[in-house]
Amino acid sequence: MRPVADVGSVYAVKAFRRFTVRVPLPAPLADLDVLARNLRWVWHSDTQDLFATIDPDLWHSFADPLRLLAEVDPARLAELADDDGFRGRLEALRAELDTYRAEPQWFGRQESNGVPMPPGIAYFSMEFGISEVLPIYSGGLGILAGDHLKAASDLGLPLIGVGLFYRSGYFRQSLSHDGWQIERYPVNDPGLLPLDLLTDGEHPVDVTVSMPGGRTLHAQVWIATVGRIPLLLLDSDIPANDDELRSVTDRLYGGDQDHRIKQEILLGIGGVRALRAFSASTGRPEPTVFHMNEGHAGFLGAERVRELVESGLDVGSAESVVRASNIFTTHTPVPAGIDRFGKDLVSFYLDADPGGGSRLLPGLSAATVLELGNEGDPGVFNMAHMGFRLGQRSNGVSQLHGEVSREMFAGLWPGFDADEVPIGAITNGVHGFTWVARPWRELVGADEDSSASRYAELSAADLWKTRQQLRGGLVDEVRRRAHASGRDRGFSEVELSWTADLFDPEVLTIGFARRAATYKRLTLMLRDPDRLKRILTDPQRPVQLVIAGKAHPADDGGKALIQQVVRFTEDPTIRDRIVFLPDYDISMARHIYAGCDVWLNNPVRPMEACGTSGMKSALNGGLNLSILDGWWDEMADGENGWAIPSAEGVTDENRRDDLEAEALYSLLENSVIPLFYTRETSGLPERWVEMVRHTLAVLGPKVLASRMVRDYTTELYAPAAQSFTAAVADDYAAARDLAAYRRRVEAAWPSVMIAGLDESGDPGAQQLHLTAQVGLGGMAADEVTVEAVLGRVDDAGDIVEPTVSPMSPTGGPDALGRVAFTTTVTPHRSGVLGYTARVLPRQLLLADDAELGLVRYPAPAGG
Repeated sequence: MRPVADVGSVYAVKAFRRFTVRVPLPAPLADLDVLARNLRWVWHSDTQDLFATIDPDLWHSFADPLRLLAEVDPARLAELADDDGFRGRLEALRAELDTYRAEPQWFGRQESNGVPMPPGIAYFSMEFGISEVLPIYSGGLGILAGDHLKAASDLGLPLIGVGLFYRSGYFRQSLSHDGWQIERYPVNDPGLLPLDLLTDGEHPVDVTVSMPGGRTLHAQVWIATVGRIPLLLLDSDIPANDDELRSVTDRLYGGDQDHRIKQEILLGIGGVRALRAFSASTGRPEPTVFHMNEGHAGFLGAERVRELVESGLDVGSAESVVRASNIFTTHTPVPAGIDRFGKDLVSFYLDADPGGGSRLLPGLSAATVLELGNEGDPGVFNMAHMGFRLGQRSNGVSQLHGEVSREMFAGLWPGFDADEVPIGAITNGVHGFTWVARPWRELVGADEDSSASRYAELSAADLWKTRQQLRGGLVDEVRRRAHASGRDRGFSEVELSWTADLFDPEVLTIGFARRAATYKRLTLMLRDPDRLKRILTDPQRPVQLVIAGKAHPADDGGKALIQQVVRFTEDPTIRDRIVFLPDYDISMARHIYAGCDVWLNNPVRPMEACGTSGMKSALNGGLNLSILDGWWDEMADGENGWAIPSAEGVTDENRRDDLEAEALYSLLENSVIPLFYTRETSGLPERWVEMVRHTLAVLGPKVLASRMVRDYTTELYAPAAQSFTAAVADDYAAARDLAAYRRRVEAAWPSVMIAGLDESGDPGAQQLHLTAQVGLGGMAADEVTVEAVLGRVDDAGDIVEPTVSPMSPTGGPDALGRVAFTTTVTPHRSGVLGYTARVLPRQLLLADDAELGLVRYPAPAGG
């Protein structure tokens, strides 16, 4: 056999193609594959411990069951196959997993309590952060989606996740020698991941979507099993596609607008088709509720309308069915965060035929679909607007974000005050079993419902000892990662010797980890670098600061912020007190959330929709130090951390940053640091420990994903399921009625008017009788809602803080076709008050009187 190269030469043989070989497990250990392929192990400690037993070193290196089973010495597996104790543990864990998946949980008990629940819920998201072993996430949206699936599994919801499988996922981050972000895109090999291919029994299911020019986009479907929840991931990297279409699912948030819209078409339209194939293959009930986690999945609504039209329903009735059962969650408080495509690009992919019908969505006209994404700019298609128009129920992700969203999208409901815009709010939560560090669970047990009372009972010594333990673990991790990063950047071992003493397990530790987006203000802490240095290096009360985060590959501004921080951390006078750790992901996050005493968050208010990182810290006894934005705005109570004052009214950005940085430094110097270092006679910082206890016991239950998913179920999923059932009953009778009603309203509304508004009675006697003469444009009195609006009047003549009272018809139409509506109102305050009346559409399947965005007021007196 000829040698590859001469002796002494350097020659690397590159593989032409990679493939995966799995050596079968010994028969007694076959259930290891079952446990490894169900991602419940991510949050199940006993299963993790079983895999760690197989090879502790391999488990410590990558904590990935499938990779461990692929790399462990076969002799070790043979040894375990003969180990009665190990086999007994394996058998018990397999049985426990089967019981977990089969037994009814909270969701099932709701059904038994007489609350109608949906037989299936489809949850669409562009990314899912389940575990670092399945790298198809970038940040907060994906982690939130992953936690939603995990909590849905624990609560027993019949939910199915739908997303995309990215062959290169999101990028891995490293740093150049001078601190500039470098992106790497490792290949995701599905053969090495906990994924199974969806088949029709013999062959992989082929999901197809029409592309312009007579082409077809094909996708196969991988299934990740997350406890009870199947997660369907569409993958276009298959031989049936040409090179361009194979690359549709190459990277998360990569490519240009053309690449992005193909991904969103595949997610929305292909995702619905994948669901249908999954239900046909498995016999699982078809979902009746569809949840769009951001606007990326907006095309799912159009595809569902197409399905119903294909079955014989008219477009209006089909849209009524779809709207009734669609839910849209917006995650951005700024217009720049919304996916907006040029209408010409959307038109290109809708691919109209000569008659105006869409080849992408047969049965629908291209104009109908384009109107769903219409916004103020006639050349733009807005994915969020499509989500709202095809989702009868919608929400922001914190109470403050709900307010911001109602203001931001008020134009979709003209004539309504922002507080009447039908966008609700369900505050995000985080999955406790994923993010609560094991030492806490060993102290209070695994039952989330009882943990609050257990935390309340723990001694101060146990609380502080656990915080010390977790901080010490973080210090070890910081040293390891800082050294590895330095080596990756090209520094020698001699140059990195200082990392062995990086950080101190007894020092107050602050964490800041998030995307390097401008509004998150990564560098606010550097506003006065000398002052920060004094805080970090105080000889009596030092502080250490761990920082992490990624900038989008196309965001050079964000990369420059990271570089600025990295260069600051390299100052020899402070480098043992501040560190930037690259490649922030789930594995790093667990250590930082658990070990930090304080979680810092300083966004520009109100631009943080929720910001769940502080929640994960709180679940580990971390105290939040944050601008009152996102979730912190509603949950800060003065005992679980500190609110950084916001200079929200200051329009000069530089001055605002100066003021808020000053507030941050002052809080650290005068409140946070002294409290941490004040030791009582017990030797403990007792006041600090009591804030930790309060955070764990009182705040902890509020930030759990189980609370969030319960809220979604009772406030959105169950009502949507009921609306769907009503809409489709009796051969879609109610949906047809709503469609016909909408046509009548659209025709009549230009003629609807309040022709007169009269009062009688004595306002000073707290009684006012109002009569409105309403022209209904041919509509019946029971097809509208007429209301009196009473409240304080400001200097501009606007009614503020109004109260709304229903008005009732007093008879049939008069000779002019007008109907009198009356009510008696009672002013509940003194001062300058005013009143008016309004008319709104009313129909049984409308979830809110403002839903259609139609309202009529009378002309102001004298106007």
